[in-house]
Amino acid sequence: MLIDSHAHLEMKEFDSDRPDVIDRARLAGVDGIITVGTNLRLSRRALSIARQYENVYASVGIHPHDVAKADKKTFDELKLLAEDPKVVAYGEIGLDYFRNISPREKQTEMFGYQLALALELKLPVIIHDRDAHEETLRMVKASGVRQGVFHCFSGDYIMARQCIDLGFYVSVPGVVTFDKSTVLHEVVRHVPLDSILLETDCPYLAPVPFRGKRNEPSFIVHTAKKVAAIKGVDWEEVALTAARNTRKLFGIAESAALRGGAF
Repeated sequence: MLIDSHAHLEMKEFDSDRPDVIDRARLAGVDGIITVGTNLRLSRRALSIARQYENVYASVGIHPHDVAKADKKTFDELKLLAEDPKVVAYGEIGLDYFRNISPREKQTEMFGYQLALALELKLPVIIHDRDAHEETLRMVKASGVRQGVFHCFSGDYIMARQCIDLGFYVSVPGVVTFDKSTVLHEVVRHVPLDSILLETDCPYLAPVPFRGKRNEPSFIVHTAKKVAAIKGVDWEEVALTAARNTRKLFGIAESAALRGGAF
């Protein structure tokens, strides 16, 4: 019934118990997980994990923190990875003006390059945008990319409306369960459910009641329930609609779990 549209199962935080984490997700009603690459090494690992589990899928790309180390060979190898049918998206890519681990000039150069690459590959994009709302929107508009998601959405409703008008979804993380996330609460209240995805961004951003602990896909039920409470609907409606949106965006058929299969 649920799909975690943005996880990082490939990261070292899951090395000790990855199969158990994936099994707990299944038991919690999570029918699919997108595990998201952030550099070449982790994109390879994401795809390797996706190949092992029927209902785990991968994306490939270079996160803004890592773009300063990317070169032509990096992107040539990513293109090869993207040919695999378990790769359903390009990303996460974008701009991070909060930490500025890569120089801003390099971030904008590589963001533009990767948006063009996603168009070439005919893949939806997963956008990372932190403290760079105006520049990110400007570059997406100019790129011609019109399918994707602004992951871990951190803008206001006006920005959300602009993203939706461009053909993008907004993805809601466990941060929505925090009392102080009032701007995100307003976004969730006003954005149509047909434009919302749910995510964990695990191992980061665990929702209440697990705040401060390692996040994992099974916790996404708490995010779904909070979104439902804000919108005044049943949480099952939120779960099913967000899962349908995720399958539509990433071209994923109805999950094997719903057909009686398993991870």
